Amino acid sequence: MIVVMQTGSTQEQIESVLERLAEYDLRGHMVYGAERTVIGVVGAAIPPTLKEELEHFTGVKETLRITQPYKLVSRELRPMDTIVDVRGVKVGGERCVVIAGPCSVESEEQIMATARAVREAGASMLRGGAFKPRSSPYTFRGLGEQGLKLLAQARDETGLPIVTEVMTINDVDLVARYADVLQIGARNMQNYQLLEEVGRTGMPVLLKRGLSATIEEWLLSAEYVTAQGNPNVILCERGIRTFETATRNTMDLNAVALAKRRTHLPVIADPSHGTGKWYLVPPLALASIAAGADGIIIEAHPDPDRARSDGGQSLSLENFAKLMPQVAAVAAALGKHV
Repeated sequence: MIVVMQTGSTQEQIESVLERLAEYDLRGHMVYGAERTVIGVVGAAIPPTLKEELEHFTGVKETLRITQPYKLVSRELRPMDTIVDVRGVKVGGERCVVIAGPCSVESEEQIMATARAVREAGASMLRGGAFKPRSSPYTFRGLGEQGLKLLAQARDETGLPIVTEVMTINDVDLVARYADVLQIGARNMQNYQLLEEVGRTGMPVLLKRGLSATIEEWLLSAEYVTAQGNPNVILCERGIRTFETATRNTMDLNAVALAKRRTHLPVIADPSHGTGKWYLVPPLALASIAAGADGIIIEAHPDPDRARSDGGQSLSLENFAKLMPQVAAVAAALGKHV
């Protein structure tokens, strides 16, 4: 349910509404807009009489039912776009962000060379995995805290904010000490305890869509984070599993356009995981932006042939630099800038 307050309503009137909600074990989430103040009502069971009750409160203009199962991330609650601020980098709005870096942090030389190159080419954030979920337990699974320290070192030199994955509840505090954006990988999209834990940090969260998740399930996972009082969620379409075997996944650009319509949260795309093939990354990156994505996240590596993970879908630093002017051109055609 949405409670729309009248223009000029007082804080005392808002508090009266929140107190009544608390009587029913419901929570009110405030949304302050340029033209109206809205209270999003969430809870297990909203009494059928509540709508009529609240409309008699002084300062309340009207109450509306939210038809979607996800409430806080729905455009019904907040028609305007949410812009997530990551150390001064605005995700959403008029900027098209480019997040780039290796699949995993392998060494100081590798991450520093990558960070310098992608920063020079125009990237706005640095990605890199310190903890890596791998299909096989025998493959490289990251450097752990040492990888986080190397990412922080790269940030100190280049100024690029860090995006890195957190895999377990026990690692949240550790990763949060180093990272600027906590990434929830596709395999953890429905790890609800982890979603709630990263939500409680208040930090920006990059939420990747699950391999077989519907758009509704994806947005409900985002709801778990925002329900903890953390509105700083960035959605990431990274391809889904279908019958097609020619590519690693099927890049679902429908999801980018539809998510932008259904939610106010920023949406970015990951053509590296979406295709699994480096030569498909540039065209799908451009197509993602054309479909309305607020940015892209790309794997780039100084020597993809020797990468310890996902080398086949990683751009060389030279190919990344060639892509960036094309990204800027497509973004400019849509009235955005990189």
